[in-house]
Amino acid sequence: MDPRIANSDDEKFMRMAIALGEQAAMVEGTGGPFGCVIVKNGKVIAEGSNHVVTENDPTWHGEMAAIRAAARHLGNFNLSGCTLYTSGEPCPMCAGAIFWARIDRVVYASTIADALVFGGFDDQPIYDDLAKPIAHRLVPAAQCLRDEMLDLWRRYQAKPDKTHY
Repeated sequence: MDPRIANSDDEKFMRMAIALGEQAAMVEGTGGPFGCVIVKNGKVIAEGSNHVVTENDPTWHGEMAAIRAAARHLGNFNLSGCTLYTSGEPCPMCAGAIFWARIDRVVYASTIADALVFGGFDDQPIYDDLAKPIAHRLVPAAQCLRDEMLDLWRRYQAKPDKTHY
């Protein structure tokens, strides 16, 4: 089965993600209509919804909440073998977290373009900015104390008992 083609199980889990987004946006007013469930071996192991507004936390996206809950549930930061269902195509932050969590597959309902049209969520400037050299990005960045940090990196590199992730 091609993982890029949705199936009936995908529809079941996506309806759960959409319901979480509806609860967040239309009932609780915690943020936008973004809900997420993470599934492993056919069972939901975690869920999350957007709480940006009520928590005053720009990182409290449904995917981020679900990833944190799944990692706690499994007792592991490596979420290999999991599928993430989200009501909206992941933003750059959530896409990065999905990548680092090693989630096998993502299924989404609406697109980033839909989020712009219906909710005013515009991720395109982020993608555009990340494509630029750091000196030309919108948020100014300055490097400081690199030699001191390189010393820490070398000690970390030589640490025999570090956990690789």
